[in-house]
Amino acid sequence: MTDLEVPGYTLPDTPEPYDARPFAVSEYINRLERVQHAMSSRGLNALMVADPANLYYLTGYNAWSFYTPQCLVVPAEGSPHLFARAMDAQGAHWTAYLERTHIHGYPEHYVQRADIHPMDWITEQARNLGLFEDVPGAVIAVEMDAHYFSPRGFFALHSRLVHAAIVDSVELVNWVRAVKSPAEQEKMRVAGQIASTVMQVAMDAIEVGRRQCDVVAEIQHAQALGSHHLGGDYPAIVPMLPTGQSAGTPHLTWSDAPLVRGEPTTIEIAGVHRRYHAPLARTVALGRPHAELARCADAVTEGLHAALEVMGPGATGREVHAAFADSIARRGFYKESRIGYSIGVGYPPDWGERTISLRAEEQTVLAPGMCFHIIMGMWMEGWGYEMSESVMVTADGAEQLTDFPQGLTVKT
Repeated sequence: MTDLEVPGYTLPDTPEPYDARPFAVSEYINRLERVQHAMSSRGLNALMVADPANLYYLTGYNAWSFYTPQCLVVPAEGSPHLFARAMDAQGAHWTAYLERTHIHGYPEHYVQRADIHPMDWITEQARNLGLFEDVPGAVIAVEMDAHYFSPRGFFALHSRLVHAAIVDSVELVNWVRAVKSPAEQEKMRVAGQIASTVMQVAMDAIEVGRRQCDVVAEIQHAQALGSHHLGGDYPAIVPMLPTGQSAGTPHLTWSDAPLVRGEPTTIEIAGVHRRYHAPLARTVALGRPHAELARCADAVTEGLHAALEVMGPGATGREVHAAFADSIARRGFYKESRIGYSIGVGYPPDWGERTISLRAEEQTVLAPGMCFHIIMGMWMEGWGYEMSESVMVTADGAEQLTDFPQGLTVKT
């Protein structure tokens, strides 16, 4: 497959003009209706959304502005309102589908102050607009576990809503996101093709004596470049490159140390298109691998295919996990951590959706349109092996979004 061939995606003859909004307004309206339906089933009067991935999902708003407080307030009925720093509200006019009257910027003097907080202003404005009813019996849900919703923000909100009940949304929007629309599935396929292209760049760049940072520089260039005119985007997680003995530990990044002959390196990257992520991991050995690493690689490949055979509509997350666990157990291996999780829209610091995990306790039933990063990381004492695929559940089973040779890569 070339970089011009993306399964299920037809390239136009010429690049189309760039549109800051990656979906039709009707797509956003449909998403809002699904969220409000979920709110109704839980008796919520309003929902405050702080996760930048959820802001993007519901409105199209896309900016590196999440280091300051921002949120979307979704009422039980009607259109949501976006609140952000005043200078960032201007960017929201460019990227979000909302009318200008539904985008509000708080004054600059609220930014990074010890005595006041932007959520003071946001809460008052939301009350004035009738989005928050501070009366007994009113229930307002908040994304309590969102990375960018701080304790100070919560206390500011809570101090100004003395009668309404404030509850945890329990990732309400994240769960709505779990099933991808046909338009989203198209974005995921493009992201998968970019991931495959980036992984090839990484494999070509890894050579004995090269500095790790030089390899990562090529990876990051390829991630931004994308595939053909289907542009790439920055990933929610930087490239991870545990090398040598550190390959037995996940989530390490890189240094300026040279790559050493005889040492394995695990590579975990993602292809990103319009904020949709398709992660991909592989392991490369610079020289002949030791016997246990090679045996582990074979076991993991078998386990992956066992999991993919089970994965499909009607299967549960625990059944997919069990298929992998049983397969590698026959080879004498055991993996304690989960083997996958739901993916889609991502912003730093995570490309996972924080909903479905493929593990022994997961009873969620899989449905067409769900996407997962199936990651088989085997982290041992002094060595490690990692291989992963991004897949999408279809009516017929599981479609691999990435297209890169599986197993251990050996470079002599």
